[in-house]
Amino acid sequence: MSDFHRAASGGLSPGELEAVLRQVGAERYHNRHPYHHRMTGGDLSKGELQAWALNRYCYQAVIPRKDAAILTHAEDPAFRAEWRKRIEDHDGEDGWSGGIARWLHLATSLGVDADAVKSQRLALPATRFAVGAYLAFCFERSLLEAVASSLTELFSPVIINERVPAMLAKYDYVTADTLAYFTRRPEQAARDSDFALAYVRKHADTPERQQQVIDALVFKCDILWAMLDALQHAYGEGGGNIPPGAFRPEA
Repeated sequence: MSDFHRAASGGLSPGELEAVLRQVGAERYHNRHPYHHRMTGGDLSKGELQAWALNRYCYQAVIPRKDAAILTHAEDPAFRAEWRKRIEDHDGEDGWSGGIARWLHLATSLGVDADAVKSQRLALPATRFAVGAYLAFCFERSLLEAVASSLTELFSPVIINERVPAMLAKYDYVTADTLAYFTRRPEQAARDSDFALAYVRKHADTPERQQQVIDALVFKCDILWAMLDALQHAYGEGGGNIPPGAFRPEA
């Protein structure tokens, strides 16, 4: 595995920086995680899929909030006009006609109670801590770092293209309607990642800023990886490590 923490020490051209960022995804994006491999291999129980959907909702629900945090750093009206599309994608026009609502539909289609999902009270402690850390990062770090952290969207079409066909083929209770959330995401992610990548290539113009950008993407990959680590620990091998108060699948 590459040592990304010194990758920009000698300075990088915009193309070289992009290549490093893409290598971060190739090595550290969560499509490499065993939980994802078990999902696409058809090896998760229904309870494990339910736990995944319920916990991932915490992340989906925080996306418009982290994007609003990013907007507080942005002085350029043109940047704000482009970035706020992300909030509209997830909240929709009325708060419940966008991506968050479609993820809630995914979870309820798997048999999880809607109020339990929306309350987030049954999510794993590690999930809540990871999501909170991501939100804090986008509030506290520079605009450039926060934008760079969103570049996991460069790799989301890969995981969607692995996940959706496999789930439809290997879980007879999963339908195209269950996974409707993913229908729009590749197009949205491509639009958003193109904008963010162009911004990073332009503004990461010193070795220090380039390293901050790389570290931000590594951090974001770590967040997504940690969420699957928590699911694997709690629900893998029969669910013997579920913490008190967290979601427990029906026997």
